[in-house]
Parts: sequence; C-alpha cells; structure tokens
Amino acid sequence: MDAIRLLDLGLVPPIRSQTIYHAVAYALDTNTPDTIILVAPSEPYICIGFHQELEKEVDVEYCRAHGLPIVRREVGGGAVYLDRNQVFAQWVFHRDALPYDVSERFALYVRPLVETYHALGIPASYRPINDIHVQGRKIGGTGAAQMGLAQVVVGSLMFDFDFETMSRVLKVSSEKMRDKVFQSLNEYMTTMTRQLGYTPERDAVVKIYLEQVQATLGRRLVRGELTAKELMLAEELDKQFATDEWLYQKGGLRQEGVKIHQDVRVLEVASKTPGGLVRVTARVRDGRIDDVTLSGDFTMLPKFAPGALELALRGTALEANAVQARIEEVYRSIAVQSPGLTVSDLTNAIMLLAQS
Repeated sequence: MDAIRLLDLGLVPPIRSQTIYHAVAYALDTNTPDTIILVAPSEPYICIGFHQELEKEVDVEYCRAHGLPIVRREVGGGAVYLDRNQVFAQWVFHRDALPYDVSERFALYVRPLVETYHALGIPASYRPINDIHVQGRKIGGTGAAQMGLAQVVVGSLMFDFDFETMSRVLKVSSEKMRDKVFQSLNEYMTTMTRQLGYTPERDAVVKIYLEQVQATLGRRLVRGELTAKELMLAEELDKQFATDEWLYQKGGLRQEGVKIHQDVRVLEVASKTPGGLVRVTARVRDGRIDDVTLSGDFTMLPKFAPGALELALRGTALEANAVQARIEEVYRSIAVQSPGLTVSDLTNAIMLLAQS
C-alpha cells in the first residue's frame, strides 16, 4: 500500500492544534496521501466536543478570567483541558483505508498507542468503546469524525495531566461536586509520569509510537509538509473557530424545566449510556415534541446525524413507540453509527421528558 505522510508539527497555537486536522481533512482529495499529524498546543486551553453545549459543560467565566481559550472541535466526546503535556496523534485517512465500523476503527487506532505504553513498561489495554486504561485508570480517549472525504480519528500520548485545572474548568452544580470531580480524576486517570515516576522524553516516545503505527498498519511513514491548500484552510478555520457563532452553535434552548403556559414546557433531562452522556433539551407542546436539542459526550457519525434526529423528532408524540420509530427511520436512512449508544438508549433518554 502507499506510504502514509507524517506531519510532525511540534508546538502550535491552541486553536491551530485543532484546526490543523480539520484543514487536512477538508483539503483531502483523491491525490492526497493518508496522513498522520503529531502536534501539541504551545499554551493550555479547553476543548469541547462537537455535540456539547458550551455553557452547560464549561465554566466560561473562570476560563476567561484565567486566560484559557475555549475551542469547539468537529469530533464528539467531552470537554477536556489540554496543554503541551499531551502529544496529539491525528489520523486523516481516506474512507476506504480504515474500517467502516467505527468501533473497529477505534480499536485499530488505539493499538499502536497501547503498544507504545507497553514498550515503556506501562500495562495499558484497550477499553471499548474508545478508551485506553491502565489497571482501571484511564490514560487516554479517542474521537472520530467524517470530514469531507476523510475519516478522522484523534487521540493523544498522555505524558502528564493537570487534574486540578480540569476539575476547575468544568461546569458543576456545587463546590462539593467539584471536589468530587477532582477526587475522581485523581483516582481514575493516570499518565506516563504517574506510572513511571518520571516524564519520558517526547522524541523517544514518539519514535516508539511511529514504529508501532508502521507495524500495526503495515505501511511506511514518510515525513512530509503541509500543502498550500491545507495551510490556507487552516488559516480560514482559525478565524471560524474563534467566532462566537461557532463556539455557541449548540446553544439551543437554555431554560430548564420552565412552564411557558398550560400546554407548553421547556424541559431538560440527561441519561448516562455506555456510549456517553445524552442530554435532551426540549420544548413539549400538547404532549408532542415541539423542538429538541441533543447534546452530550457521545460519538455519532455522520456528524450531522444529531441535527437530523432533532428535525425528525419535531412534532412526534411523546410516546415510546412513536419516538423509537422516528429514531430508527433516521438511523436507517443515513446509516447512523453511534458506538455504545443504541436506538433504545436514545428513546429512553427522550422519554425521560415525560417524567419531568
């Protein structure tokens, strides 16, 4: 098979560490090689998932007060604090170069990361659907998206992590809950530094990772450079990602449990599923879903699937059979993939509205 282009970009501004793989993906055409990007942010920032609602996930005022930029990516998953202690490994491949099934895609992507940790003496293992664990502690997660003609899978090599800042930037209901978040992060996450007692050299770890990638994929890696088109797109996306329109695009209905009048209520419910948290914000009128927003830290492909579901559910009676039928129709018509999140899970999450 053809060689894979390697772009080892080192440290870049926070927003560019996200826009770069978007740009490479959207610039991809039949002549573009499959590409792996290695990159890290020069400064700390917060990154939220494509389907999340900013002000419900992140303490925006705290981030602004402490000079922490917030960036929305086009990949699912949750809000996370990022800095130069993580090296991002971003795969941008042609669609036929990776498994169609997103769960299989995650498993393939994770394999060289796991083998890299093994080479360092860290007993990591793949934890479906898209995590890497070390003896019950998470050392990394992954995300996937379709952008233009490209399949994108992203994750990182976790050298170290700022647990305190991560717990501080999240939007929580009380300081007691924040303390619990910090305690849980400390107990259920780990890093290379924690496992080894020292921080290994970046270049040494990257060398191991690249060897494992070649062994896993059976393809050569060849160092390359960004094209003029990719650079131009990255600059355009830097500007787009910096706008409020992009950052707040999942704003939707922000009121919770508000009675507009006798027959109209605005409600919000949340359901934890194996595929992640599903939050449903809806306006219910005369027993029907008048408007709805789906958000959370789940993975769903294609990326417009949540929007298609939202449109399809409008006007649907708030009854389990009717809701499930609409969801099944969307899943079937656009071949939705949502690892760990089933049609029944979504139906159950939405039906919680009837209990509110």
